[in-house]
Amino acid sequence: MQRLFHHHLYELGRGVRPLFLMTLATRELPPLLARLERAGIDHFVQQVSPAKANLFFGRDAFVAVARAFVTRPLNALTAEEDFMLGTMLGYDREQQCRRYLTRSGRGLDRPALAAE
Repeated sequence: MQRLFHHHLYELGRGVRPLFLMTLATRELPPLLARLERAGIDHFVQQVSPAKANLFFGRDAFVAVARAFVTRPLNALTAEEDFMLGTMLGYDREQQCRRYLTRSGRGLDRPALAAE
């Protein structure tokens, strides 16, 4: 977990992605939170269960937006919130568009797009 965390910090510092999400055991949080505090990196924790948590961290504006609507389990986000979060996390934009269309029940307008 530490290796992945440090890789995320590297990507953040290089401007590769502005927002990160890690799901980890609650017991793994303290050293990561201490490192984020020392570095002055904005973050917040969403408790998933007594043993598991989601750690969001990154550039201030992105963390603030995520903090504003990630107030319930991720699987309970609206299609719009899910789309916005996925896009902010740097996920493939086309896949996010397709996911949004599926989750919102709007489907794809052109049959050719559905087949791709």
